[in-house]
Amino acid sequence: MAGRIEDYALIGDMQTAALVCRDGTVDWLCLPRFDSHAIFAGLLGTEEHGFWRLGPAHASDQQPPTAARRSYRGDSLILESEWDTQRGTVRVTDFMPPRDGAPQLIRIVEGVSGRVPMRSALRMRFSYGRVVPWVHKHEGRTVAVAGPDSVWFDTSAETYGKSLTTYADFTVAPGDRIAFTISWQPSHKEPPPLPEPEQSLEATEDFWREWVDHCTYHGPYREAVVRSLITLKALTYAPTGGIVAAPTTSLPEDIAGVRNWDYRYTWLRDAAITLSSLLRTGYREEARAWREWLLRAVAGDPENLQIMYGIAGERELGEAELDWLPGYENSTPVRVGNGAAHQLQLDVYGEVTEALHLAHMTGLARNDYASLLQLKLIRYLEDHWQEPDEGIWEVRGPRRHFVHSKVMAWVAVDRTIKLIESGDADGPLERWRELRDDIHRDVCDKGYDKERNTFTQSYGSKELDASLLLIPQMGFLPPDDKRVIGTIEAIQRELSTSDGFILRYPTASGDENVDGLPGDEGAFLACSFWMADDLAMIGRVDEARKLFEKLLSLRNDLGLLAEEWDPRLQRQVGNFPQAFSHVPLIDTALRLTASGAYGG
Repeated sequence: MAGRIEDYALIGDMQTAALVCRDGTVDWLCLPRFDSHAIFAGLLGTEEHGFWRLGPAHASDQQPPTAARRSYRGDSLILESEWDTQRGTVRVTDFMPPRDGAPQLIRIVEGVSGRVPMRSALRMRFSYGRVVPWVHKHEGRTVAVAGPDSVWFDTSAETYGKSLTTYADFTVAPGDRIAFTISWQPSHKEPPPLPEPEQSLEATEDFWREWVDHCTYHGPYREAVVRSLITLKALTYAPTGGIVAAPTTSLPEDIAGVRNWDYRYTWLRDAAITLSSLLRTGYREEARAWREWLLRAVAGDPENLQIMYGIAGERELGEAELDWLPGYENSTPVRVGNGAAHQLQLDVYGEVTEALHLAHMTGLARNDYASLLQLKLIRYLEDHWQEPDEGIWEVRGPRRHFVHSKVMAWVAVDRTIKLIESGDADGPLERWRELRDDIHRDVCDKGYDKERNTFTQSYGSKELDASLLLIPQMGFLPPDDKRVIGTIEAIQRELSTSDGFILRYPTASGDENVDGLPGDEGAFLACSFWMADDLAMIGRVDEARKLFEKLLSLRNDLGLLAEEWDPRLQRQVGNFPQAFSHVPLIDTALRLTASGAYGG
């Protein structure tokens, strides 16, 4: 049975990622890319769907023991887990070296004290647990083959097969180090090179140390910020610069419900805000790579901008259900692909333009095609900003005139005007200034409830939406505007959970079922960070700090956050770890540090 979502650690190589549970089980790994089929899909099913457990030996009728301690080695993505047993203490080091060739997952067992019996149990199941591979020996190495894929298993420990699983039973004493490696390779190619675990470990540690050294944030929340930055870097697909929203699919927003989506793609919105956080903490190379990815993905067809693409810029992300998987804690359906790819979400134009604007303002080398793209996006908005859309939350109900979408259309026009005013682009300046004023007037007239002194989710609606918290952050209105303060206070009253966190919107209320889906969801963590940001902006800095530090306490023991927090079950829910949670964590830390609003 899979662990709680917060029981997992992330390891990865910036092309794919694995989730490792507290008991030493790898329950999720897609090879060779984030969006490839999983060879370990136990996270969304049972052990029959693939896993790799490495830890102290235990009786087959007992639960595997969980590690007494675990942490990342310094500021890296190298996981160290330690078990204390009656016979001694053992450490397992898990990592995936950044690579140019075959992807590898390396696990090194080290004896710390005593003599500890250990077991490795490796059950590979290709195609999300549906296909049992042919496992055989090839020149002393174990290889699993199915169709186009092969996975090679290398270790100095003696292995044997039983019940379609590869085992190794061994004992470690102080100073013993025994390595286990799996490597993926197309099945028609020659075997991948023999792994060099110790050299790979040293190189991986060097990589992360050097990368973190570029961080320009040195404030009081540095530990949380650096761990979030490392997580965002891990979600970047290095060959193209695309950034996935999360490395998982179908971890539920509502346990045992249907709100289960595939997040292993590049949302322009998520990637753009990730880029903004990286830029503000010193990471310009990632910004350059993402801008190049964007230009390739959108090339030739900017008028048909999608809200998301594949990590190499693919446009077709057809949604399907894997009916052989029972889902995480019986949360079905399990989905791959994402049918929201072709939705109309006007806010995306604003997020992309804001990211390009920030890259320009922070000195990223000028790219003429990026400026041309920005101009083309505004020409599209000129004709379409007045249309209803599906909005930031990708609702599957009817299209509406979402206020946040209109605000972000204003942002797109505003930032493009600033680009023209700087002399780095040419465009119809006066016409677009009028357009900016028209959008602003429209939002204030149709999206604001004078009686309640709050902006609303959509034109004509009485409902609220946490995305309205971005109005002052985007500069649409100043923080001291009474309409901004009224909106913040209304959201606190109407969208707060019992423990003070913020819901995205009412999932069902009266005749308004905005998202067209049954069930409920947890508190969306990004919205709670937005609230902390806004509170700081309107001068309620102590309240902002308390909320921020309460949010930090929701992180798991390794500093990781999923998409949402379930206040009823008191646990993390949704895909994990989630870029859209770690980005606002960084942003709020920067704001609170700048204001001096932090404790101790």
